Amino acid sequence: MVFITKVCFAEVRVKAIKGIMDKIRLYVKSGSGGTGLPRYGGIGGNGGSVYVEAKEDIELKEVLARFPDRRVVAGHGGNSKSHQILGIAGHDITVHVPVGVSVYNGQGHLIGDLVKAGDKILALGGGQGGNPVTQFHGLKGSADHIVLHFKLIADVGFVGFPNAGKSTLLRALSRATPKVANYPFTTIRPNVGIVEYGDYRQISLADLPGLIEGAHRNYGLGHSFLKHVERTRMLLLVVDVNGFCLNETMKHRNAFETVMSLTKELELYKESLLEKPTILAVNKMDTEGAKEKFTELCRSLERDSAHSTAEH
Repeated sequence: MVFITKVCFAEVRVKAIKGIMDKIRLYVKSGSGGTGLPRYGGIGGNGGSVYVEAKEDIELKEVLARFPDRRVVAGHGGNSKSHQILGIAGHDITVHVPVGVSVYNGQGHLIGDLVKAGDKILALGGGQGGNPVTQFHGLKGSADHIVLHFKLIADVGFVGFPNAGKSTLLRALSRATPKVANYPFTTIRPNVGIVEYGDYRQISLADLPGLIEGAHRNYGLGHSFLKHVERTRMLLLVVDVNGFCLNETMKHRNAFETVMSLTKELELYKESLLEKPTILAVNKMDTEGAKEKFTELCRSLERDSAHSTAEH
């Protein structure tokens, strides 16, 4: 049995309306080749090319910060000269994007998928420098639009400490069949389920691997988990009403402390994760003393929300 409560941070709740940026369109232009020098057999420099490369710890909005006018233009190749037979190649330009971006050209055709850091694709090649084949005329560069589409793994990502009941909740809400057991780290990779409404609309739900304290420093499944969090539209924090304790050597945290710890881990990894729309689901309400613990959790959340509002 699951109760859904309001979001605990008033400021975050307002910012969450902005949503996630998952697609941008850019004008790209490669450089033209330089003119050759027939008299000396000089070769013009090739025009610069435009590349797209996946990089860790970056968001699409940072692409717009670098290219606010949405124009990406590579350099032209240099002309051949009597004192410099080989013209200088034009400056290449690389657009860095998050891992998980697919690149499409202006006609909507897929150029390539960037699935891991370091993946790099050629968006537009530069024009060839003037040479005997081109009668020493440099070839023009090309221009097009490209669309960078950040592919989400799911609309909603389930976030919680191990054994909070995320997998059980996913099975209850969808047809997915994740492994369920009464011990931590049952889920080691995302499980995705689909919920279909009466009007045939669908949303996808992802049961993400359990988080532990220190995940922002790559403890436990650490960064591999948090990277999945970035690729969801919104978050569902799943919390055991009885609190959480990873093992006998760790301090037991009540439900409110668990919520605070979860949000702190997300913030320490990347503060912008707190801008995502977030719902808190309190799980295991059929256990003994759950109603009293749930009431206390609500009071603590209200006090914290009032305190945060007063500070701002």
